[in-house]
Amino acid sequence: MNFTVAIVGRPNVGKSTLFNRLVGKKLALVDDTPGVTRDRRPGDAKLVDLRFTIIDTAGLEQSGPETLQGRMWAQTEAAIDEADLTLFVVDAKAGLTPADQTLADLLRRRGKPVVLVANKSEAKGSDGGFYDAFTLGLGDPCPISAEHGQGMIDLRDAIVEAIGEERAFPPVVDEAETDIDLRKTADEGDDDEEPVYDETKPLRVAIIGRPNAGKSTLINRFLGEDRLLTGPEAGITRDSISVEWDWRGRTIKMFDTAGMRKKARVQEKLEKLSVADSLRSIRFAESVVIVFDATIPFEKQDLQLVDLVIREGRAAVLAFNKWDLVEDPQALLADLREKTERLLPQARGIRAVPMSGQTGYGLDKLMQSIIDTDKVWNRRISTARLNKWLDAQQTQHPPPAVSGRRLKLKYMTQVKARPPGFMISCTRPDSVPESYIRYLTNGLRADFELPGVPIRIHLRASENPFEGKKRR
Repeated sequence: MNFTVAIVGRPNVGKSTLFNRLVGKKLALVDDTPGVTRDRRPGDAKLVDLRFTIIDTAGLEQSGPETLQGRMWAQTEAAIDEADLTLFVVDAKAGLTPADQTLADLLRRRGKPVVLVANKSEAKGSDGGFYDAFTLGLGDPCPISAEHGQGMIDLRDAIVEAIGEERAFPPVVDEAETDIDLRKTADEGDDDEEPVYDETKPLRVAIIGRPNAGKSTLINRFLGEDRLLTGPEAGITRDSISVEWDWRGRTIKMFDTAGMRKKARVQEKLEKLSVADSLRSIRFAESVVIVFDATIPFEKQDLQLVDLVIREGRAAVLAFNKWDLVEDPQALLADLREKTERLLPQARGIRAVPMSGQTGYGLDKLMQSIIDTDKVWNRRISTARLNKWLDAQQTQHPPPAVSGRRLKLKYMTQVKARPPGFMISCTRPDSVPESYIRYLTNGLRADFELPGVPIRIHLRASENPFEGKKRR
């Protein structure tokens, strides 16, 4: 079993830089501004021959429990309690502060193994801060440079000594592979066989929305614990944090993201980094839940977020949060349904669920809508059915004539799923009007039950068997 390590320290000592160094990716946001990290972020770390789970945390700032800084520190304390070992990071360049002494006292009271890490030891004048670290009474400090990767071997040795050889290198147990599925895959099977949806496959879901729409509260309600930092302040979440949980036996990996405002309002570098991180989460996810504030729904930014998700080709679900604050639910529900159909024609049939992250109302229905939409997003349709349908569509509404010549759609097949993509072989594909492609898209959505997911249709010219041959 892997062991867990928490990185703690006061703000701006390089905790997130060390986290990124250990996981081998720039997962955590890094900036010169103190206090960038707010939530605790887990990751899979690799340090020479060690493999463990690492948790990045917010820096220690003394404040009342009801304040944002106080709630951030509560998350850090939860990470310390969860971890088997703590990396206490101090700034060798700046030297010790009273906050370092306070944190050292707290870690001593916890009684768990601690490795004292003196970061920024490559800088000039860092010797004084390094030797000061001995006064904390937590053993010999390990000098490193998280930015440049120096001292990682010494850090590895210090972790092994603190946690013990047996815990650091657990024996590998070989398990027999059972229940092997020998059936043909979708790629190997007959084209006319439509594969069955895999109900057990893990699902990646991103939660996005405007600031203060209730995204973190929603995920906390799903988990049944205060895993993510929440509060009345807008824009609390900065990093995109992933959490895993089981819903009816299926593993769900959910990504909490920073709230996304209008592009013109995003001026600070830190907010730009947060939004870029949110966009990466959308591209990594399979399903995306766009959280609307039910008290002020369908702001322009809400519509742009839905359009972004559809353009990225993801399975989208709308969640109208804060339903417990609505005075006339029935009237608002009818109004929201009408606006959804009218304002989002590119996602006709998209599932919209009224819910409340505060009370838990509608959460099961929201998860079922996510699963149902993912089924549609993964759907494959046999070529035989598609060509029979294409003939019927052309009989009912023939393609228009262009320059006196009738367009002919000859053949259709599905070339991909996730989202459903179709290829139509036709004469003069550049001349097929956009209105006719919309007619086919709406027909596919209605006749093959593909509501609320992006549908891609690609036109290709049919091959001329005589092209390139010399005329005799």
